Amino acid sequence: MADYIDAKNLKDARNAMMTCTYCGFCKSVCPVYESIGWDSSVARGRIILAYGLLNKDIPADESVVENLYQCTTCKDCERRCPSRIEVVEVVERARRDLIANGMMLPKHRKLVESTLKHGNPYGEARSVAAALGTERRRARLGYFVGCTSAFRNRGIADATRSILGKLGEDFTVVDEVCCGSVLQRIGVDEATVTDVMERNVRSAADLGVEEVVFSCAGCYRMFKEEYPKFVDVPFKVRHISEFLADKDIKLKPLDKKITYHDPCHLGRHSGVYDAPRKLLSKIPKAEFKEMLHNRETALCCGGGGGVRSAYPGLSEKVAARRVDEAAFADVLVTTCPFCVSNLRVGKEKNLSPVEIKDLVELIEPLVEG
Repeated sequence: MADYIDAKNLKDARNAMMTCTYCGFCKSVCPVYESIGWDSSVARGRIILAYGLLNKDIPADESVVENLYQCTTCKDCERRCPSRIEVVEVVERARRDLIANGMMLPKHRKLVESTLKHGNPYGEARSVAAALGTERRRARLGYFVGCTSAFRNRGIADATRSILGKLGEDFTVVDEVCCGSVLQRIGVDEATVTDVMERNVRSAADLGVEEVVFSCAGCYRMFKEEYPKFVDVPFKVRHISEFLADKDIKLKPLDKKITYHDPCHLGRHSGVYDAPRKLLSKIPKAEFKEMLHNRETALCCGGGGGVRSAYPGLSEKVAARRVDEAAFADVLVTTCPFCVSNLRVGKEKNLSPVEIKDLVELIEPLVEG
């Protein structure tokens, strides 16, 4: 029989949970609800579950844990919420309470253990710098590669470095560990996450960098939105799309129909919408067209919040729905290696002919160096 838990983290979210009117506006945008169809799988349902845990009205049984961990943390419900409730904050507080009470999903436990032992969630014994064959050196610009680009979507890391080289930038690869997004989304305690933050900031600062760029939307969001809450970040932080959009970059023509997927962490979480589109507009002969849901209303790829690792079937359904919207395009471009990976899963499910690429992979061959 499941136990009631001591929900210490949820105590500070009591007012937010009591503000929810259960209007159901969140049902119209939740990517998980679209696939599951139960109220417990949408924001208002999760608010009720979290409030029940806090007041010890319900035990933390398997169904409660499942529904709280099937949230992709895409934040679209917050955009739609008339009461302006920070739903993601409530969900992540609930997750911290579940883990504090020994309730971590087995697949998440494996990710956490690997991240703390190896510095990445993939079980790679090498560091990011070693995987890319780079050496520590002082430079004005730092490149924070991210675990997924370094160990799973290597083409993104190589394309980013190639572009910076063609532009003559004085840059170095940061000797990083996981940014901590995996840990924080799953609900690992703040002290552990803060330790990871401090290690990364110290590693970058020791290289004398004035600015750090990111090709991963999740890593960027951590440094821009989360790190300043816990540690001092003594350098400028920009996503690679922002950095390149400000450059007088010359690109070769590309005669293809292109559309763009806004990663949740870059868009709704961090407010970066224009830079990727500005960069795409610089490609001669390319025909750009938005998907029906774009910018603030963009659909989630389904890979965030720990959903892909714990519930791959659900994640696949959400990704397939997003790929469906890009049926008119030759290339579906995004700016996050995790989105690239999950959208490709959706492409395989749909047997879609659309090509899935990260923005840097698309433009690297077009950059006139």
